Amino acid sequence: MAGVLGLYAANPYLPLWEYIPDAEPHVFDDPDCQGRQRVYVYGSHDSRVTDFCGRELVVWSAPVDSLDRWRYDGVIFAAVTDRDGNTLNDDGRGDILYAPDVVEVREPDGSPTYYLYPNDQHEGRQGLIARSRRPDGPFEVCNWSDDDPKMTYGVLRFDPSVFVDDDGRVYGYWGFEESFMAELDPATMCTVKPGTEVKVRAVSGFSEPDVFRFFEASSIRKIDDKYVLVYSRLTRDGDFELGESNYTLAYAYADAPLGPWTYGGTIIDGRGRTTLPDGSVIHTAHPNGNTHGGLCRIGGRWYLFYHRQCGLDEFSRQAMVAPVEVTVEKGKGGKVYISEGEYTSEGFETDGLDPFVTYPAGIACHYTGSQPSVETGWPHKKFYGSYISPGRYDGDPATAPDSVSLTVNPVVNNTDGAVTGYKYFNFDKIDRDRPLALEICLKPRGVKGRIDILAGDIYAEPVLLGSIGLPGNAGGCSTAVYEAATVRVPLSDYGSLTGKQPLYFCIAADEPDASVADIYYFRFLPAADD
Repeated sequence: MAGVLGLYAANPYLPLWEYIPDAEPHVFDDPDCQGRQRVYVYGSHDSRVTDFCGRELVVWSAPVDSLDRWRYDGVIFAAVTDRDGNTLNDDGRGDILYAPDVVEVREPDGSPTYYLYPNDQHEGRQGLIARSRRPDGPFEVCNWSDDDPKMTYGVLRFDPSVFVDDDGRVYGYWGFEESFMAELDPATMCTVKPGTEVKVRAVSGFSEPDVFRFFEASSIRKIDDKYVLVYSRLTRDGDFELGESNYTLAYAYADAPLGPWTYGGTIIDGRGRTTLPDGSVIHTAHPNGNTHGGLCRIGGRWYLFYHRQCGLDEFSRQAMVAPVEVTVEKGKGGKVYISEGEYTSEGFETDGLDPFVTYPAGIACHYTGSQPSVETGWPHKKFYGSYISPGRYDGDPATAPDSVSLTVNPVVNNTDGAVTGYKYFNFDKIDRDRPLALEICLKPRGVKGRIDILAGDIYAEPVLLGSIGLPGNAGGCSTAVYEAATVRVPLSDYGSLTGKQPLYFCIAADEPDASVADIYYFRFLPAADD
């Protein structure tokens, strides 16, 4: 499933119609290509549309040396029947499966076995685990209770993460609003090792006074001789000069698998936190939500995988990635430094997006309005300014054409004062001595207005590259039906833009709170194609 249009390396790095939150990345041997490795992304699946997650888990993978070639590997697990083949729930549809994890165990003969922790929260099945001889499954439940065919045994609960240390000892981490961790029995991979006990609040919860503020989303890694726990942190009202949010991931580190733990800091903020020239802080993305992810070293570089919200609720979450720098001071008491990743449109295209590739508007990482973004209250009641509309694809994911991602997630609600941005484009790929245009596909909404195309620092001295005038409907009706069409806009003043620069679409409209157009996709065009 190669992304011939360049859609599968930018953020979101999976096709825009696929909603995989809670992604845990792991590099495993490719079972079909000896000597090669793939990165596998295990997450929940926002397939229910109006609520969290789904009743199935799917996996996507890519070669470690080709992170723009993501492949749909199919459904790896669906908890539909119990040990005796009977349906689990009265509705016959199986349980809802939340944030999972997968761990590899090497057997005495060196062959791998993979254990999947599906995070089934149905009463009596919270500790559900399944195993397979392949990283892409299928996985079969391996901890049914001997006493009740519908129940499982095991200690792991909400948002499980499991780790096998170099000495073969196994550890589990889980929790919601307070953290739990324990050494596990390698014979079961899900029960507490005899003679040990569960540690409660080893990383203190958000209701406690210290800095950890654990909320959910445990994810464990060993880096050199340190143990690093990534988790969702509930910020305090006023942290970063913004309101309370669990849209951030933080980390803690320790010299031993079960601590004691030292707080490290924030490593991603899904709000797109931005500091203005006057020192004030705003969010430039979806203002709130949840996120979950993990660290993965691929090709000698560390990446943080996480998810973002799409649309106006939390039920269409997309897989995102950010490169981070990891530095470990070895030895007892040594510190672990992880840089804070930036919320961008780049994904794995860390040299900057290619201006001459066609990108969907839905890879936007900056969307703000001229008014507060969300009214007080939950769930979200009204969004002011641009946002990404979550579309779905009903066909076979394995054969979906690349072109679907160009139109499935348009940027909508482009009202007066709204701004949509993309970080970052590599302007060194542009010949500054030749004419340049931008081709943009949009659907007018019958509202008279203008789309200004800017680059550079939008809060300081941005460069105005060009403008698109929208005449509106002659009869004054903003609800008229329009067709999507491509428009070419001559650009100017781009000669001073070097290196990686953000690109913005800024909206001006004659009617308040009325969208001028839906934006589908765009690309730059050199003179030879113009």
